[in-house]
Amino acid sequence: MKPATSLHLMKRLLVVSALLFSCSLLSAQPALHLGTVVSWDRHSLLFDGRRVCPVMGEIHYSRVPAQEWPAEVRKMREGGVTIIATYVFWNHIEEQENQFDWSGQRDLRRFLEVCKAEGMPVVLRMGPWCHGEVRNGGLPDWLFQKQCRVRSEDSTFLAYTTRLYRQIFTQVQGLQWKDGGPVLAAQFDNEYRGPASYLLALKRIALSIGFDLPFYTRTGWPELTTPMPFGEMLPLFGDYADGFWDKSTQEGVGSYYKAFNFKGQRVSTSIGTDFLTYSSDSVSDAKRKLSSTYPYFTCELGGGMATAYHRRPYVYPEDAYSMALVKLGSGSNLLGYYMYHGGTNPEGRLNTLNECQTSPFTANNDLPVCTYDFQAPLGEFGQTYPQYYRLRPLHLFMQDFGELLAPMEATFPAAQDLKQADDSALRWSVRADGKSAFVFFNNYERFANLTAKRAVQFEACGVRFPQKPITIPAGCAAIFPVNVAGLRYATAQLVSCRDGKICLMQVPGIPTTIVLQNGRTLNNVKPQGLARPVCDNIYLLSRDEAEHLYLPQRAELKRTDVPFLRLLTAGTPRSIQKGKAKVAAAPTEEDWQQAAVYRIKIGRGSNAAQLSRENPAPSLAGKQDAAPSLPLLSITYRGDCARLYAIIPASASPSSITATSVGSSARRLVADNFYYGRPFLYGLWRLPAGCEELELRILPLQPDAPIYLPREADRTPGEALSSISLIPCK
Repeated sequence: MKPATSLHLMKRLLVVSALLFSCSLLSAQPALHLGTVVSWDRHSLLFDGRRVCPVMGEIHYSRVPAQEWPAEVRKMREGGVTIIATYVFWNHIEEQENQFDWSGQRDLRRFLEVCKAEGMPVVLRMGPWCHGEVRNGGLPDWLFQKQCRVRSEDSTFLAYTTRLYRQIFTQVQGLQWKDGGPVLAAQFDNEYRGPASYLLALKRIALSIGFDLPFYTRTGWPELTTPMPFGEMLPLFGDYADGFWDKSTQEGVGSYYKAFNFKGQRVSTSIGTDFLTYSSDSVSDAKRKLSSTYPYFTCELGGGMATAYHRRPYVYPEDAYSMALVKLGSGSNLLGYYMYHGGTNPEGRLNTLNECQTSPFTANNDLPVCTYDFQAPLGEFGQTYPQYYRLRPLHLFMQDFGELLAPMEATFPAAQDLKQADDSALRWSVRADGKSAFVFFNNYERFANLTAKRAVQFEACGVRFPQKPITIPAGCAAIFPVNVAGLRYATAQLVSCRDGKICLMQVPGIPTTIVLQNGRTLNNVKPQGLARPVCDNIYLLSRDEAEHLYLPQRAELKRTDVPFLRLLTAGTPRSIQKGKAKVAAAPTEEDWQQAAVYRIKIGRGSNAAQLSRENPAPSLAGKQDAAPSLPLLSITYRGDCARLYAIIPASASPSSITATSVGSSARRLVADNFYYGRPFLYGLWRLPAGCEELELRILPLQPDAPIYLPREADRTPGEALSSISLIPCK
């Protein structure tokens, strides 16, 4: 062997060893194991002294059937979620005074045990007022007959709240973090703007009952009227791409555009504007103190958005991804999504449990009776929306590089205070510790159509890159590493560092350049997947490969058309009135009697039954609960709104406020939909026993209806049913 060749080989071995050592250090970050010692400082959470950057996903246990919890929590974990957040809605468990119901899908303890089995920490958002688009924000109707001031230090209200917290503690006892259980933290009330003493009173009640958790939280918006003593509750923040709560019926209203720009300011002024107002002073002294003394965490980063009757936003995967990346680049070390998993409102005994303008409290919007799909990464029935996969590379990055990222301060080379649709320059930020850095950039804003940015170079930690300026495509958002994992820099996004493999994701539209610490440069690198490294232990993946990295392969199921029969055409159009919140009111039960009616057969001998036999559920041997074996019913229609009813024998129908008798049969409401351009979905495995037929009712869209419909919706007046099919619930 020639000396020059030997020297080259030695250098190569040293580079590989350095890369492997870097990867081993980075991948040493532990999972958020139950029972570890948890603390926090101004940067992040620490588990056994190690910094972590968790991903928190919201799922409302009482909006998902209990037998589906194990599979759905597992899907959340596979999506990169490392902490579960859930509300405990008071009126879901005590709709009737003194009758607490912890059974079925209201069984909080069973849900916590599922989370423990899946190794998922839980943050309980336990009210007493939650919102969550629930009737009265979760407060039971009977409470408003007690002549007390709710959400205050009124002694009567606090006495009832104490009783509620005692009940919640019966479900939590033995499952707190100190017991080796999953309950990591608790949030008190929600979006509260009064004196801090009220929230502190709630905390004192919880502590006196026996709650003993590593930390407690509150929403950091709106600003409290008196200061919260330091360390009592961590303030958590949020942002959304759009809001159903806006009273306007126009596109692109509000200040949601601010969520797509990097900035040091944490408080959003666009959340809950139907009942919250914000000071014009967006950077008060109190807010500056929050930014300098507490870690930057979010609990309500819009994973999607609900639809109200008067306003029906359509959310894109780029909305969720861009907002999450911007929050991370602005210094956040915990991304908490609201919602990450949609759900279905449980059936009430006295009233439907959806937010509505006719309720005694929080009567700001009319939400659907049943659905709370939220267009979340995982929808109402556990189906995946595109952002489920789009967000995964970001979540894997936070898991594997979070310990390095967490103490890095955010700096903002570009302007922070931009006007809507500002297209003058690329939006970017840097998080660095003096030696290593991550460069974040975002060239996307909802509805803005930002243009490509040419001749772009970045600078961080003394490294100006890439050597040849690049063009950042329109709609592009990504993270570039500098002096990380043996890389001098790369124009590709770091995804993971596991089993000795450093995985990068090619950013669509940007040529990949990889420069190692020894100066070796690879230009115009093409993705090779996990089959072959592009250099040493470095692997370059396509975006699709990165989005599905480490996920098990699932067999594709068949899509089958389902026949339907029109029984009745729509009757006289209803007169659309505005409710007490001054927005369009949803149809009444009487209005639904004028809907067009269709019949769908799903019983023995139907396509639904045949498809179920041809596509059995995956085996879950050894698991307590089985996954659903039937597919989703997908209804493509246009109109104003639709309802789906199960037709079952009257003898098999329990007493229900959503069921009506029709001869020897009963018609029971199982799903509803405010039309906004996406298909109306229903999980057939949830049908009541004995159901072999469904009834679909569609109310026609009126020409001048005072509602906001997105550009994806067909605004043709009237109604039409295009197709019904069976699709897999992936």
